[in-house]
Amino acid sequence: MGNEQRATPHHSSLIPHPPMTHSLFVADLHLSPERPQTTRVFEDFARRTASRAEALYILGDLFEFWPGDDDLADPHHAAVANTLAELSRSGTAVFIMHGNRDFLMAEGFARAAHARLIPDPTLIDLYGTPSLLMHGDTLCTGDTAYLAFRAKVRQPAWQMKFLARPLAERKAEIEALRQRSATDKQLKSIVEMDVHPDAVAAALREHGYPRLIHGHTHRPARHLHRVDGRDCERWVLDSWYDHGSYLRCDAAGCEPIQIRDLEYPS
Repeated sequence: MGNEQRATPHHSSLIPHPPMTHSLFVADLHLSPERPQTTRVFEDFARRTASRAEALYILGDLFEFWPGDDDLADPHHAAVANTLAELSRSGTAVFIMHGNRDFLMAEGFARAAHARLIPDPTLIDLYGTPSLLMHGDTLCTGDTAYLAFRAKVRQPAWQMKFLARPLAERKAEIEALRQRSATDKQLKSIVEMDVHPDAVAAALREHGYPRLIHGHTHRPARHLHRVDGRDCERWVLDSWYDHGSYLRCDAAGCEPIQIRDLEYPS
């Protein structure tokens, strides 16, 4: 499963791949019982497409929200975990990175899904090309209010206190935060909510000018960056609100692929 790691500067983990075929990358699926069609598309994607890949990387926000691993008994959460476990048993390594919606996901879910949690950022050797994986929220340095909130809720002490509260109470507070976030987004500019070029350049510089793959912004595209005389590409993953999508990478490069209804009929 490519579990071997070797140290790299700035505490990144370089996960080597054996010489195989290709790997897939997704982010911002926001799976929830309220959007069952998206979950069905993801289940079909895992069974029909991801099962042919060497690895599947989920770069944050697999779920619309995650109140804690004690919610694994929820039928929807259990079904998604079972889908990933089945994928892993088929031979595809599953790696999951926290997003801004599911940062409370812990080893309980990882064990149930037969997946491995990876830190943000993670540097991998992707068929000979160093590739930096991120969720992408830390690159949006113009959104100072969100980054302050992120710093608070990522603290172990805050998480321990929050997870000690009853599950129903946690869910109610998360729902209130979601409603507030939706309102706040209407007041924020596109500049605030997108990545900042200086933050992108700093990340590329810090990790040796790799390829960068991330989600979060819901603005899928391929960008070229010139940093310190080095050419770097940045792939932004699409969200799964209107359709499914994934990035397919092999030794020849990366290709974004959209999942259409005709591909996975309900």
